[in-house]
Amino acid sequence: MAYPIHLARAVLAGVTLCAGAASAQELNLYTSREPGLVEPLLQAFTESTGIAVNTVFLKDGIAERVEAEGAASPADVLMAVDVGNLADLVDKGLTQPVDSEVLTTAIPENLRDPDNHWFALSMRARVVYADADMDLDAITYEELADPKWQGKLCIRSGQHPYNTGLFSAYLAHHGAEATEAWLDGIKANLARQAGGSDRDGAKDILGGICDIAVANSYYVGLMRTGAGGEEQKAWGEAIKVILPTFEDGGTHVNISGAAVAKNAPNRDEAVQLLEFLVSDEAQQIYARANFEHPVKPGTALDPVVESFGPLTPDTIPLTQIVTHRAEASRLVDKVGFDN
Repeated sequence: MAYPIHLARAVLAGVTLCAGAASAQELNLYTSREPGLVEPLLQAFTESTGIAVNTVFLKDGIAERVEAEGAASPADVLMAVDVGNLADLVDKGLTQPVDSEVLTTAIPENLRDPDNHWFALSMRARVVYADADMDLDAITYEELADPKWQGKLCIRSGQHPYNTGLFSAYLAHHGAEATEAWLDGIKANLARQAGGSDRDGAKDILGGICDIAVANSYYVGLMRTGAGGEEQKAWGEAIKVILPTFEDGGTHVNISGAAVAKNAPNRDEAVQLLEFLVSDEAQQIYARANFEHPVKPGTALDPVVESFGPLTPDTIPLTQIVTHRAEASRLVDKVGFDN
């Protein structure tokens, strides 16, 4: 992926940050979010506060990088996709608590660490893509294992964090025995081997390979607006989005979020960035530029996302779901989900 020149310079500058901490009106961000998604937010923050952000983009291994740097790490803010990655940062002792009324007022309790080490900044729902011409308006996660979908369902690897998160939520609702049977049922319904990306689910629906697919909500906005090219625009237009729920709950959501690094040399500026990211301005950018669901109640959605209908997030705390990740991964292998 080609990144804008000025962002690429910021990333390159960030790579050399270990040589010394930034000045008082700068902060250092380590992020696994795609630069193209986070850039509009950082630009708005700098324009609002005058604080420059030096960005280090790490597709994987934020925790390993910060651990290796030790107490001398220049990292101020650690931004990650998937609650499991945020929980890992806390478990490894790489974050610090933040006492901020701004953050706790804006972010619902089930979307932040109970000790305020990390905070959700945006949500993405794990939804069902369906053939736009199909007579289907509602579905539960439990129904994905119904034999009526045999040979009609597409999904990416069961070991991908997006699916591990969903499967962990299923475990939280139903326990291990029921989850194993459910995973067996989904595997039996696959139209092709589990794999590829979420967008491949839409592509394969257009191609007649499957009728439904499990995927993240925000990709639809990226496809339909042509952000991924004309080919992907056709994929997005070939599907409709259904917000599934658990039979005894709501729609599973995962998050992007951030934490202040344990040894942040610019802690005050780091907290300012987190507080800005839950402001009305920033939450609107999440909604409009990234096609995500904002965490701050009352923020207007992008029209594409609004067309999916009202989202009722499942109320089981993300911190509880995270505790089931290892078991979910084990069950994926046990049933041979990706084979």
